Amino acid sequence: MTRTAMSGSRHLANDAWEALLSAHAVLMKQFGAEDIWAEVSMREYDVLYTLSKCGEPARISDLHHHVLLSQPALSRMVDRLVRRGMIERQPDPADGRGVRLSLTAAGLAVQREVGRKHARSVARGMTAGLSRSELDQLEAICVKLATQPATSSNHANDESKGSRQ
Repeated sequence: MTRTAMSGSRHLANDAWEALLSAHAVLMKQFGAEDIWAEVSMREYDVLYTLSKCGEPARISDLHHHVLLSQPALSRMVDRLVRRGMIERQPDPADGRGVRLSLTAAGLAVQREVGRKHARSVARGMTAGLSRSELDQLEAICVKLATQPATSSNHANDESKGSRQ
C-alpha cells in the first residue's frame, strides 16, 4: 500500500470512528431520556444486563471486560447493587480469596422489567433511520469489529514497511 493510500485509509478510518461515536452519543442521550430509569440508572442496568447474560456467577474482573466503567467505579457500583439486594456475592470455589457475582431474584426482575422497555426504545431508535438491510450490515460490521484480534500500535508501521519491500 502506498503512503498516500495509507493516509487516505487512516482518514477514512478516523472519519468512520467519529461517525460511530457520534451515533452512539446521540442514541445514548435518546435512550437516557426515556422514562424507564427510575429503579436503576443506565450504567446500573448495564451491569445487571451483563450479569444476566453470564451462564454462571462472574468475577468482577470478567464483568469489567464487558462494561464501560473503570475497575474502581465498577467495584463501587457492585457494592451499591449488593446493598440494594440486586446482586449477591458468592465465594469463588476456584480462589478462596475471590468472589463471584450473580443477580438476585430481585435484580433479575428489575433487569427484565427495564430490559423490555429498553429493548423497545432501542428498536425505535435503530429502526427510525435504518432499513432492515442497513441493520443487518451494521450488525455484521459491529460483530466483526468486536471479535477482531487486538492490534498493536506497530501494526501500521509493519504494513508500511512491508509495502516498501
